[in-house]
Amino acid sequence: MHPTELKVLDGQITYQPKYFESSKADILFQLLIHSIKWSQEEMKMYGKLVKFPRLTAWYGDAGMTYRYSGKTYNPLAWTDDLLEIKKSIETSTQQEFNSVLLNYYRNGQDSMGWHADDEKELGPNPFIASINFGATRPFQIRHNHTKEKYEILLEHGSLLTMGGTFQHHWKHQIPKRLGIQDPRINLTFRKIIKD
Repeated sequence: MHPTELKVLDGQITYQPKYFESSKADILFQLLIHSIKWSQEEMKMYGKLVKFPRLTAWYGDAGMTYRYSGKTYNPLAWTDDLLEIKKSIETSTQQEFNSVLLNYYRNGQDSMGWHADDEKELGPNPFIASINFGATRPFQIRHNHTKEKYEILLEHGSLLTMGGTFQHHWKHQIPKRLGIQDPRINLTFRKIIKD
């Protein structure tokens, strides 16, 4: 199945459900839950340390340091499972990645607020490939100027990509959904550009 390009002003975004077939997605989901070194990071907000409402992990090539939310992340070494997923996505997107940020949403209480992946380490027009396993969660995008909003349901085994000038003009989030009890893992593959 080919990705569907969603028609948005300023930038490119595509969505491909069932990028991984259900049986393969089930296996990868369980492997990632148990093999990734998850941690719950903290950030400073209004002078207080607040725990991220999700678990995270940063993997990548040696030296691919990443800074966001006021923290610096040094990559853990790639696992075989992550390398397998990376190779598949690089082949299908014709893009190269040297790092991946993983987010583990334990249930619908876990979330990520409005943000753009626009850190300087990602270069001027970053290409982000996002793989999703587990519970279906809404992915919301909002244009910075027009304020138009869209919602995409990210399903188990799906691939979402963002490219071009998308990060300059849009913010995105994973909102809380209190009725969801099941976990979800999201992997966002990136290319860190070193000075």
